[in-house]
Amino acid sequence: MSSNDTSQPVGPDTHEGSSPIVVAVDGSADADRAVRWAADDAFRRRSPLRIVHVVERGPYDIHRFAAPERPDTMVMNGRKVLAEAEQTARRRQPSVEVSTELIEGNLTRTLCEQAAGAAAIVLGSRGLGGFAGALLGSVSTHVAGHAHGPVVVVRPGGETVHREVVVGVDDSPRCEPALAYAFEQARLRGCALRAVHAWQLPVHAFAPEISYDMDEIRQAQHRVVKERLAAWQEKFPEVEVVEDVHSAHPVDALTSASTRADLVVVGSRGMGAVGSLLLGSVSRGVLHHAHGPVAVVRS
Repeated sequence: MSSNDTSQPVGPDTHEGSSPIVVAVDGSADADRAVRWAADDAFRRRSPLRIVHVVERGPYDIHRFAAPERPDTMVMNGRKVLAEAEQTARRRQPSVEVSTELIEGNLTRTLCEQAAGAAAIVLGSRGLGGFAGALLGSVSTHVAGHAHGPVVVVRPGGETVHREVVVGVDDSPRCEPALAYAFEQARLRGCALRAVHAWQLPVHAFAPEISYDMDEIRQAQHRVVKERLAAWQEKFPEVEVVEDVHSAHPVDALTSASTRADLVVVGSRGMGAVGSLLLGSVSRGVLHHAHGPVAVVRS
């Protein structure tokens, strides 16, 4: 199936969305991919799409108060980037309401501010200028760790439609926001939801004097997933759920599942003051290694 398969929203309670989908652009090919993803998501949600470009000036880029009729080069380039992104969005989803905004300021702080009140903020995995190396660098890590609401990083490899959303599930309430977003994405797409729960024995478990009942452990892990999903399955009965429980490292399990997924959804623990701590090792690892778009949803 092609990536243009953008199924109509499904479910009797579908209604007009009010919160916009925000996508950040910088003129790169990956940002263009993010615009297409965001336009499709806005279409499914029946939400408006806001395209933003941030002009972040370095210490040697301060303009000399150029007159409005003679904007400086960075502003002119930003307007061109926005115009091209708007054309891409309108070609992709002609019925979606699209607006653009050029903002001057700190890149990461501005994107976090844009996430407030948005249904999601969407970023490309790599880009030009301020977005260079965004996936592996500070921009996406900071935004995913600090923004309030879902942050979607659109990685290469999500062009083929698999009709499946993947979500990471653990035994803590911190994964609830990720589950909410994942179930809603599966409902809107009319596709299955694969709930991945990966577990590992502690290191001391391999001491020869310690014995474990592996069948009992496996049953306990399955119960964890069933209990965590029960309320959401009741709320979204139309969503087919596949429980995927096995012994593995969570990053490896989610990365493997991403090869057959349209979207991988992970939570972040929301503790600490440093971006990398806010993001957490699993969500950070999935951002680095997944084979398609990843949504990070803070708890």
